[in-house]
Amino acid sequence: MGMVLAAVMLPLGCAGAEDPSPLERTAATTRASSTAAVAAAGTTAPASTPTAPSAATAIPAPANSPASVPRPTIHQWPIPFGTARKRQMAAYSLRHYGEDTYRLSEPRVIVEHYTETSTAQEAYNTFAPDVPDSEFHELPNTCAHFLVEPSGRIDQLVALTLRCRHTVGLNWTAIGIEHVGLSDRAILDDPAQMSASLRLTRWLRCRYAIPLKDVIGHNESLSSPYHHELVAAFKHQTHSDWNRADMQRYRALLARRGRA
Repeated sequence: MGMVLAAVMLPLGCAGAEDPSPLERTAATTRASSTAAVAAAGTTAPASTPTAPSAATAIPAPANSPASVPRPTIHQWPIPFGTARKRQMAAYSLRHYGEDTYRLSEPRVIVEHYTETSTAQEAYNTFAPDVPDSEFHELPNTCAHFLVEPSGRIDQLVALTLRCRHTVGLNWTAIGIEHVGLSDRAILDDPAQMSASLRLTRWLRCRYAIPLKDVIGHNESLSSPYHHELVAAFKHQTHSDWNRADMQRYRALLARRGRA
């Protein structure tokens, strides 16, 4: 649906459509919807040595964000996603979804993950190089749109206009959020990380009119009505992170925040 229609059909707890993030606002790619109220665009990262984000990169939420769904402070830490990686993402999408595109248009699902790393830098170093992934040996490499650190820092790795390989069967329509950590429970029990995660997820679901039921854990991917996979060997593939029981707790916390 277009952004104008989405603004009318926002989920409970959402006051209105959101402004694009700074990464998208300064980018060259525009959303191809004639009804879009705000154009969202993405930039590619410079081919430089990966380094941890500094406090100087912090971008506060804009003053005109609706008070009930403010955009959290997001640090821009983009991984390289240039022409070659976009071309590979389009080829991947054609093989797996029958769509020759690297663009993420009007996402319908938010998928929660954890990194299986102890630090954000380790996770960044996994996603940044464009090499075949270790599990399926395909290009482009895996990635996620956001990374939530134990300190509560939120990093944006990829523009929301670009597809990321984070969940088989859903990459065509899903936003991926990685949490630095080794288990669902450890993240659920970290107040700073959970608070940041809930703020980010709520902002995203309100911005794109994504129902609470379509905020899922990676382990729930096969049950999503949006799951779509053309490659037979991948049709039943999923991961163990963020199982249903833990996601029920996460969604309950998210719903409670929406009523606050």
